[in-house]
Amino acid sequence: MMLKSEIDLLRAVPLFAAIDPSRLKLIAYTAETVAYRQGQVLCRQGDAGDAAYVLIEGEADVSIAADTGDFVVAALKPGDVVGEIAILCDVPRTATVRATTQLSALRVRKEAFLQLVKQFPEVATEIMRGLAERLTHTNEELVRARNLAVGEGQPQ
Repeated sequence: MMLKSEIDLLRAVPLFAAIDPSRLKLIAYTAETVAYRQGQVLCRQGDAGDAAYVLIEGEADVSIAADTGDFVVAALKPGDVVGEIAILCDVPRTATVRATTQLSALRVRKEAFLQLVKQFPEVATEIMRGLAERLTHTNEELVRARNLAVGEGQPQ
C-alpha cells in the first residue's frame, strides 16, 4: 500500500484523527502493512505485546480462553485498534485476535506506539476512551452472565 493511502487510513481512525498529517506520515512510515487469511491469528493470548494493529480491511474476533473453550468478547472492523493493552501495561496479550475474513492491518511497533502516546495527549485520551468503552461492555456482559447463572440455579 502506498504511504499516502496509509496516511488517509490513519486520519480516518479516531485514535489518530487529531494528529497533524505531517506527523502521521512518520507513523505510516514506521508502520508495517500486514495481511492475514481468514482464520489466521494476529496475536495470541499470553504472548508478549510487541505491536498494536489498526485494521484496514476485513474483520476479526477477539477471544479469551476459558475452561469451556474460547469466548469471543468483541468483533473488530476496519478502523479499530487492537493490541494496545499489552503495550501500555507491559503485560502479555490479554486476548487472541483471529481474522474472520481476509484482513489487512497496519502493525505499529511498541516503541512507535509508546512515542505516539507520549507526544500526543489526544491519542492518550482516545485510547482511554476506547478502553473505557470496552470496560463498560465487559461489565454489562458480566452482569448478564451472572443473571443467567443465578436464573439457572433458581427452582422454577
